[in-house]
Amino acid sequence: MATAVIMPRQGQSVESCLIGKWYKKVGDKVSVGDLLFTYETDKATFEEESKVDGVMLDIFFEEGDDVECLVNVCVVGAEGESAEEFRPAANPVQEDRSPVTAQDREYHLPMSAVSSIDAESINTVEYPLGDALRISPRAKRLAERTLADLRYAVPTGANGRIIERDVQAVLSQGYRSADGSDVSVIKKQENRPSASKPGDDIEIVALSNVRKFIAKAMYASLANSAQLTSHSSFDATDVFDLRKKLKGMDEYPELSKITVTDIIIYAVSRVLLNHKSLNAHFLGDKMALFRNAHIGVAVDTPRGLLVPTVFNVNHMSLSDLSAHTKVLFEKCKQGSVEPDLLKGASFTISNLGGLGVEMFTPILNPPQTGILGVCNTIERTRNGKPYPALGLSITYDHQAMDGADSARFLKDLVAYLENFTSHLLLDGGLI
Repeated sequence: MATAVIMPRQGQSVESCLIGKWYKKVGDKVSVGDLLFTYETDKATFEEESKVDGVMLDIFFEEGDDVECLVNVCVVGAEGESAEEFRPAANPVQEDRSPVTAQDREYHLPMSAVSSIDAESINTVEYPLGDALRISPRAKRLAERTLADLRYAVPTGANGRIIERDVQAVLSQGYRSADGSDVSVIKKQENRPSASKPGDDIEIVALSNVRKFIAKAMYASLANSAQLTSHSSFDATDVFDLRKKLKGMDEYPELSKITVTDIIIYAVSRVLLNHKSLNAHFLGDKMALFRNAHIGVAVDTPRGLLVPTVFNVNHMSLSDLSAHTKVLFEKCKQGSVEPDLLKGASFTISNLGGLGVEMFTPILNPPQTGILGVCNTIERTRNGKPYPALGLSITYDHQAMDGADSARFLKDLVAYLENFTSHLLLDGGLI
């Protein structure tokens, strides 16, 4: 019996996912547990395994397609069975929202025309429409915009289709057509260096799902809030001394791995509870005040910026917090973090100190009212004595509070961090 494989929903806030890679093609044998395809949310990558035995009867979407959750993606069944009843009634969510015409759906280039070209002696050739070499609508549009030479495209899409990344590969190799008025006029560019026309040295790169999400979120943040940033620093001598002592405790490996970032997260969670307007969500005509500190921490990953949430930090010991964040951050870097762990924060911390940044203005993650930027350490002097000054930058929503409110938080946080060891002992919060 034929069985449809749907696009899973990873978290209640996820509406669609991007197909990453197909491991099976139509006609392939499929066993329970075989990888069928990978798919991406705007935050993480997942793998879909087959739950039935059979053969791949049909694949409805290509690599790179954005597919709504719970829509049929492919069909597995007995050889010879029909998969038509499972075919989705509508197209997937397209990144390119322009209408798809009948000609778009049937846009082909003949293999005979390609094979008859003498690449060394013929510069241009007119390609009639045919039915041998298939190309997706999105790939066709990219080729039209960039004058990509489709002779050099290697199809990697389902059923031998040229897809968007194949056109991007052609562009990266420098092959472009001669005439922008018709994508079917093809010209081979010489491999030797030559003067280029304006625009020939531009590479068009599609934004990743994560980058598009970040772009929309950052624009919305600045457009819908009144953001202001205040800067300060603290004497990090006590923090660095404690960190050095913990790092040398080989008999307690969980303590030796505690980082300065862990210490700052711990301190923020304790100070934040006394500044309710910063541990809050601004909802226009009201505020949602949190009783516990749920802290989002910005993580730099190969796929882009992710901000996982460490919930109830104020109830964690420093060693528990350190162990928890390491697991959470590693999931982010591997692309396997659960979507529900990427929301729900009441406050955020972003650390650029390791990259040498002395001062910056972090952008709020609405509806949060505050975000703390952690900067690098510079040497300063006090009473003639040098000390390591670690910079802090607090961005706040002026709709939700006044500047004095955020300044008081920053002042209290500085005092807590400059006497961190004493506070840790009083809290009994090391282990």
